[in-house]
Formats: sequence, C-alpha cells, structure tokens
Amino acid sequence: MIKQMNDDNVTQEKIMQIAAKQEALYSKALDDILKNKNKFIDKSRVYDSEIFALEKIIKLNKRLGNKYATIRDEVLVKSYRLLNAQNTMVRSILRALNNMSFEEFQVYMSDMFVKNQEHNAEITNIDYEAILQIDEPSRTLKQAKENIRDYYALLELNGDTLKYLSLFEKKMYRLNKYSNYNLINPVISINNTAIAQQINSVIRPYGFDVVKIIFILLVFAIIYLIRKYLYKEIEAYIFDIESLKKYSKDILNSVRKPIEFIIILINIEVTLYIYNDFAGVGTFDKFFTISYIVLLTYIVYKIVNVISSIKIHEIDTVDKKIKSEIINVGIKIINFIIMVIGLLVILHFAGANLTTVLSGLGIGGFAVALAAKDSLANFFGTLSILLSDVFSQGDWIAVNGHEGTVVEIGLRVTTLRTFDNAIIAIPNSILANQNVKNWDKRSLGRRIKMSIGIKYNSKRENIKNAIEEIRHMIDKHPGIATVNTEYDYSHHKSAKLVSKDDEMGIKRNLLVYLDEFSGSSINILIYCFSKSVNWAEWLETKEDVMYNIMEILERNSLEFAFPSMSIYKENEPSQTS
Repeated sequence: MIKQMNDDNVTQEKIMQIAAKQEALYSKALDDILKNKNKFIDKSRVYDSEIFALEKIIKLNKRLGNKYATIRDEVLVKSYRLLNAQNTMVRSILRALNNMSFEEFQVYMSDMFVKNQEHNAEITNIDYEAILQIDEPSRTLKQAKENIRDYYALLELNGDTLKYLSLFEKKMYRLNKYSNYNLINPVISINNTAIAQQINSVIRPYGFDVVKIIFILLVFAIIYLIRKYLYKEIEAYIFDIESLKKYSKDILNSVRKPIEFIIILINIEVTLYIYNDFAGVGTFDKFFTISYIVLLTYIVYKIVNVISSIKIHEIDTVDKKIKSEIINVGIKIINFIIMVIGLLVILHFAGANLTTVLSGLGIGGFAVALAAKDSLANFFGTLSILLSDVFSQGDWIAVNGHEGTVVEIGLRVTTLRTFDNAIIAIPNSILANQNVKNWDKRSLGRRIKMSIGIKYNSKRENIKNAIEEIRHMIDKHPGIATVNTEYDYSHHKSAKLVSKDDEMGIKRNLLVYLDEFSGSSINILIYCFSKSVNWAEWLETKEDVMYNIMEILERNSLEFAFPSMSIYKENEPSQTS
C-alpha cells in the first residue's frame, strides 16, 4: 500500500482510499495483537540470525568488490534492524499497559517513540536515492533497488506505526482492560457487527461506542440492584455493634442521604471511567476523592451529633449536675475537631504539603495576623456568626438600625437586602458584636397585640361579657396558637440543654384582659400569637380576629372610643350689686 501511494501515477482519490483501508488494517492488527497479547510478546519475530548471516556476506562481498551486492545486503540488514526496533518498541508498550495509569502510559509511550527515532536515526544515515536512478542491466542492482524500496517503505511504515499507536492509545488501553477481564473477544465481536459499526460511526465523535453504552447501562443496573442490599448490610453492621444499638435507627436515618450521594458519585465516576476508556478521569479524580472525603466527614459529623443529641436528652432527664454550657461547648469542640481533620485530609488529597501547612501556622501565621488584622477580624467574625447560628441566609433580621433579608454570609461581610430593595454590606467583625434581632427564628407563633378602647358610658356587664366572648373566640380560633396547640418536636433533636420552645421559637400565650382607664376610653388588652409565622397568613388571621371583635362589641352594645374631651361648666352663684 505504501508503494502504491508513492507511485507517481496514483490519483488523490486513490490515495484517500488506500489511507482509509490502511487505517482499518492497523485497527484490525491492533485488535488481533491485543487478543493474543501475551503470545505476541513471547513469540515476536526477532531477526538477529538473519542480520548475523548478512553481515558475514557483506564482509565477503566487500573483499570481492561486489558493490551492488554489498548495498543490497546492507539495505536488507537495515530493514531487519528497523523491524527489530519496531518490534522491541511495540512489545515494551504492550508490557507497560498492565503496570501503569493512563497518564504514566502516555509518558512511557512517548519515551519509547523517542528511543525508536534515535535508534532509526543511526540506521538511516545514508541516502540511497542515487542508486535508484542508476540504469544498468544488472540482476544484483535490480535486487538492491527492490531492497531499497522495501527499506524506504519500512521507514514510512515505522512512522505510520508511531502515528497509529498514538491515535489508538486510548483504544489500546481500553482493549487491554477488556483483555484483563477476559472480555476482549466478545467486545471486539460486538463492535465488528454491521449494526454496531453503523451506530459507532455516529456516536464515536462524541467518545462513545456500542460496547461503552452497554457497560454503562450494566453499571447503572448493578449499582441500582446493590444499593438497597448495601444499605441493609450497613444497617445490619450498625445493629451488631453493641455500643451503637440504641442509636442505630437515628444514625441510619441521618446517614441515609449522604450514603445515597456517595453511591450516586460512584455511579458517575464509574460511568466517566468507562467513557474515558478506563483511563481515569484526570482532574476529576481529585474532585471525586475530595467529594468522598467531604461526605464521609459529614457522615461522621452526623453520627457524632445523633449520639450526642440522644446522650444530652438522657443527661437532661437523669443528671442535672452537669452544666448545659459545658456540654454545648464540648459538642462544638468535637464538631470542630471533625471538621479540622476532614479539612486536613482534603488538603492532603488535594496535593497540599501538610507539614508545610502546619508549620506555616506558626511564624507565618503571626506575620499574617499583623499584616491582615482587619481581614482576620472579619474572618473570625464569620466563624463566630456561623458557629453561633444566630441567623442564616434568607433570614429576616434587624441589626444596628438596618433591617432586611440576609443575602449571603461571606468571608468578610454579610449582605442584607432591605425591604426597599437596597443592598447593605456589614463587616462580620462588627456584626458579630452587635445585637441582632432575627424574626425568622420562630417555628410557631407570630405576635398579635392590640389595645381596644371602648366608650366610658359602656355598661360594666357588657364589657365583662365582651371580654369573655373575645377570650373564648381567640382560644377557639383555628389560626391562633394556644396551650392546646400541639407541635411536632420529633424532626428537631437539639444537642443543647435549653428550652425547646425558646430555642425553636414557639409561643402560645393568650391574654385578654381589661387593661386601663385612659384619658378617653376604657382599654381592653389583647395579646396572642398566630399559628403561622408567615406574614401574609398572619395578616389574614389578625384581620379575621379583628372582624370577630367588632361583631362581639356590636352584640354587646359597645362602641369604639375615639380621642375626645368633655367640658363641664359649674353653676356659679349670681352676683347682685
């Protein structure tokens, strides 16, 4: 084929056809070699005996002055050496497939290419084009010319071999994996079917082929099937640990989602691994490793906090001598240690030198602290805000004369979106030392407070009856929280010894009393809380309560008072002159 392509009379169309056929043959040759890789490595043809015999003949022809015979045999020796060098290179590359990652294999193959080219440069130091131009009726010259043409064809073939080895490096690595799993024959058979070749012609530009898709679907199916089995195994393992038996149900509920995330990540990583020809996923490897560490750290964090929460409730009911502050600080210290260890492991797998990092926290940390005092103050302010859990993103807070919704708690500032749609940025070092009012840290109860003024000419019995009816109406109102209003605490287990109602923001107070005699009215105090903390729902509840109050007052012949002043003129004795 090389000789055909080098023919002066060949057309460009013919060259393209030959090149396409040549590529297909190289691909098939690679399939055949990898099907019997070990046999190929062990029994590859070596031309040392031919070279040895020809070198003896060359010496003899030189002594006899047989110029063309000498050239004929010298060229043939060079051809054999080219084949030996190529054979050595290919066998070395095939051996390396089992022992290296894809990145290492790429580097090794490049080194083999360089060595091959260096070796060939020593062989191809003579140009034989002039011999091809000699026109003499010599049979030996004709044989020499044929060997020279073969020699030049072998040089091109060697270049093509390097080219196609480079083009097929991923395919070679992939097929070797299939070979190791004893799947190479069915894989090649599937890809060589007519329908697979048609599909592959469409999807190969996107990095897919039929076999890859089959493997990816199999992986999805296998992981789907073993997911529940794996979770049951984890469940059984936790139940078998005596010290964790009473926490097992809570632990399993807390770690279910992170475990599912880990399974999803494994699925994605295996899919990418197959898609990338079993060559790893490059920079994504670190991403997956770090993601696994983050999720495992989170699982440890959840397990520790579930156990702590249960222990705290036990201590709260059994042992009142232990201060809640000490327990709360202890839990925070444990959580901080878990996070630090997780961070150090992440840094290690991200490529950071932990010795350098830890030593840099000494003198370097002191120098940075002096140079970036304000930045560090804001950073520690951020830690203070996050650890104290006073507010979170999306909470409605009021601080230092500003009020709005928390947009983001950054490393340096916390940004608020005010209700007139402006942005306010407050440094965290300042915010951590301010009084913060958080309107969203409540689960049940938004306050309704009003003072109703009725006229002084109202009858006492009517006032008393109205107050009783208002109190009864509010107590039975479906939107008002009362002592009978139940709240589900099961979804919230706090690792703190504090009142659950105060921590979660639950209010059920209901007060309706005659409050005061003011300047122009008799005032009734109404103080209660809606069940909903949503502003719109709170307004609806408050509005309904006010309509009901108006109806009750009308029913009891009471009227609303308004600011007024009565002037009384005293009778004076008449004066006589």
